[in-house]
Amino acid sequence: MPTQSEQPQCILLVPTSVGAGLTSACLGLIQALDTIGLKAGFLKPFMQDELNGSGQDRSTALVARTLNQSPPPPISQARLEQLLRDDHLDELMENVIELYDQVTHQAYCDGSALDLVVVEGVVPTQHTTYATQTNAQLAHALNARIILVGTGDLNEPQALAEQLDMHARSFGGVSSSRTLGCILMRMKNLPYDEDSLTPAPGTANARLEKPVLDELQRYSPALATERFHLIGVVPYSKALSAPRTLDVAQALEARLLNEGEANSRRVLSTSLCARSAANALHIFKPGSLVVTSGDRDDVILATALATMNGTQLAGILLTNGYMPNDNMIEMCRPALNTGLPVLTVDTDSLTTATNLSRMNNEIPTDDLERAEKIAHFVAAHIDLEWLKENLSRGYTRRLSPSAFRYQLVKLAQENKKRVVLPEGNEPRTVEAAILCQRRGIANCILLGDREEIENVAHNRGLTLPDDLEIIDPESTRARYIEPMVKLRHGKLNEITAEAQLHDNVVLGTMMLQLDEVDGLVSGAVHTTANTVRPAFQLIKTAPEYRNVSSVFFMLLPEQVVVYGDCAVIPDPDADTLAEIALQSARSAQAFGIEPRVAMISYSTGSSGSGVDVDKVREATRLARARAPDLLIDGPLQYDAAAIESVGRQKAPDSPVAGRATVFIFPDLNTGNTTYKAVQRSAQVVSVGPMLQGLNKPVNDLSRGALVDDIVYTIALTVIQATQNSEAACHKEIAATG
Repeated sequence: MPTQSEQPQCILLVPTSVGAGLTSACLGLIQALDTIGLKAGFLKPFMQDELNGSGQDRSTALVARTLNQSPPPPISQARLEQLLRDDHLDELMENVIELYDQVTHQAYCDGSALDLVVVEGVVPTQHTTYATQTNAQLAHALNARIILVGTGDLNEPQALAEQLDMHARSFGGVSSSRTLGCILMRMKNLPYDEDSLTPAPGTANARLEKPVLDELQRYSPALATERFHLIGVVPYSKALSAPRTLDVAQALEARLLNEGEANSRRVLSTSLCARSAANALHIFKPGSLVVTSGDRDDVILATALATMNGTQLAGILLTNGYMPNDNMIEMCRPALNTGLPVLTVDTDSLTTATNLSRMNNEIPTDDLERAEKIAHFVAAHIDLEWLKENLSRGYTRRLSPSAFRYQLVKLAQENKKRVVLPEGNEPRTVEAAILCQRRGIANCILLGDREEIENVAHNRGLTLPDDLEIIDPESTRARYIEPMVKLRHGKLNEITAEAQLHDNVVLGTMMLQLDEVDGLVSGAVHTTANTVRPAFQLIKTAPEYRNVSSVFFMLLPEQVVVYGDCAVIPDPDADTLAEIALQSARSAQAFGIEPRVAMISYSTGSSGSGVDVDKVREATRLARARAPDLLIDGPLQYDAAAIESVGRQKAPDSPVAGRATVFIFPDLNTGNTTYKAVQRSAQVVSVGPMLQGLNKPVNDLSRGALVDDIVYTIALTVIQATQNSEAACHKEIAATG
């Protein structure tokens, strides 16, 4: 058990009103804390039935499922009120302390001590008139510091300032050392662009903070004190407030005539169609839920036609209890087969629209996609630098997955490079390029036909940024024939070079070789060989290396580690394996991971013998000779390298055992099998493979890559290109004396 001095500090989030987005604030704050290397647990002490409804507590369930925690269930509202009525406040707070201890004890047993615990306070409602008193008691019982969670409108600053001032008084006022500041959620009328939905963590708050703070201080000068900080300003986002079509069906008790993709499509807007279809074409847009009477055949047909043209509607909601006839259903069958949800209700269209406007906006417990996006969105609008300065003193820092992703994006944004994407018309690649362009991660170049790429973007409900460069291969391919023949003198002629340049990966690789771009990312629809072979032929290896290998960044729950080589070299000899270790250590260090290299084998130390173990032992010796200052050891079994208790037992004198950050596998069979086993069985995100050892950065994608995977691989490529530029600059300076 942790000692008293090791107990994590507590932060209590106190809502100032109903609908302030308290649970979203908790999710985002925990995500933000993780980004700066602080591990936070979560506790909701009390259930509130009138807000939660029947069933399990929504906040506790969302934190458990979204953030992979195991918070205890809260005290029931009935028990809370019974103890309050009986004036058993001490007993009530003792129950809360017990829950708090469960949170810290569970984390301790899991081997991951907490730095903080985020506690969700009681929401003031017409029924819970005791909310303010109970929150004050929670703060005292847990010795908690307070963050107020409010909401409002920038055009009504006086009401917001008075609300914050009033609630802070229960905790000593806004200048109290106990009150850290506030997070403003779902703020309206902010200077915010809905298209920038996924900014990097901590990057959006500064831009929105000043206009809000200026307005608040006009009505409450106390808010200008240094002690009370505007920790986060989170704008209202229509996209993140969008329910799934299935949520709408459940709220309206609608029947699903065709469920389709009701569980994944989002309702961004609802359009009541009372006019003829010809006069309502503007409503048929991505994310639109078309509401119309069930006997309006023209609207139903228009919906089906829009769907077949690639517009992903949220669905169609038929009112008045009218049902399309069988012939109409068969005519619309191709649209239904694309996943178009069709709902029906007995209420008339106007009543149905009213019911839609009254839907609960809280996140359903099973909507993990929305919960995760909201957590990242809120984290992006929280002042990370302030959190780091005020909360991390004296606490263990670690490179968490969130910190790794944040660092990737931040470094890429600081060193924006040109990255060519040969698979320019592939939908995931197009979306990733748009995100990278808007977030300033890279200047992306898509290879492909502009009209085709624009259609791909349109069908996904996206708009291509004006500065996103598109190059038509047909218009530029010919000028690379001569340089390619020179590069591969004696191996190619003009005819074979022209034929190979019809492969956009080869074309992109030539652009990279001629320094027209800084990096290349491919593989969403191509094999690894398709991506790597042109790089071997045209880019070649860096002067200090003889081989090209790869690493995966494995985003384990507690930290990020490096696996190499899992994708390129089938059976390296000892010399090659030593080079892979040195390349991988360098890659780890470049991305903020302190390299402690474990050379993996089926044997630890001198406990085993044989050709395979001897190879690993020799590779370790060679790597040590080439990099004497590098922490490296081997052979080590995986558990001896990764688990501290096993490492102490099997290799007590090893500087690496039990705390390795870089794992070098003896061959591709072992490496690829291990990485996939960990990735799939433990649900670990892996970023890569990142190629290392080339003169210039070329990176491969998994054909199952998600959009985020592509974004992070582009960011990796930008950072590699930056490092190459810096290395070249240092060499030039050294050469000129």
